[in-house]
Amino acid sequence: MSPRGETGKVVCVNRKARHDYFIEESYEAGLVLMGSEVKSVREGRVNLKDSHAHIRAGEAFLIGVHISPYAPAVHTGHDPTRSRKLLMHKREIARLDGKVRERGFTLVPLRLYFKGPNVKVELAVARGKRQYDKRATLREKSLRRDIARTLAARRGRERRTG
Repeated sequence: MSPRGETGKVVCVNRKARHDYFIEESYEAGLVLMGSEVKSVREGRVNLKDSHAHIRAGEAFLIGVHISPYAPAVHTGHDPTRSRKLLMHKREIARLDGKVRERGFTLVPLRLYFKGPNVKVELAVARGKRQYDKRATLREKSLRRDIARTLAARRGRERRTG
């Protein structure tokens, strides 16, 4: 996210990441893409499900993101699941590398969006949830939904009688 909290058009959200991980903090990174990949992203033909980031030799790479080939550019098409380089400052990459090595965190993409003409990815430093954590999260979500439903029904009855 930008310092002002503004983002452009959100193309893809990784909902499974919030289910499978505790999100500690997030970073914004640029993405090195081919022209046909940018056109596919503009069409929304992206899947972040099972993707993650790795740091190799002081550079960050996004692995497992599926960007479907752009149909009109078949002759110069791209590999849909190739590794894509992330554009971040060296200090940020070093900080992320330290967290991943020391504390066992994982780098997970949360969402892909446009910021002006550039494609950006929100990258999260995350810790994996255990099965019982996932059940507890689902239970809390269900309770919140039930409470909201009850309050909405109560408000509806008050309007009719009041």
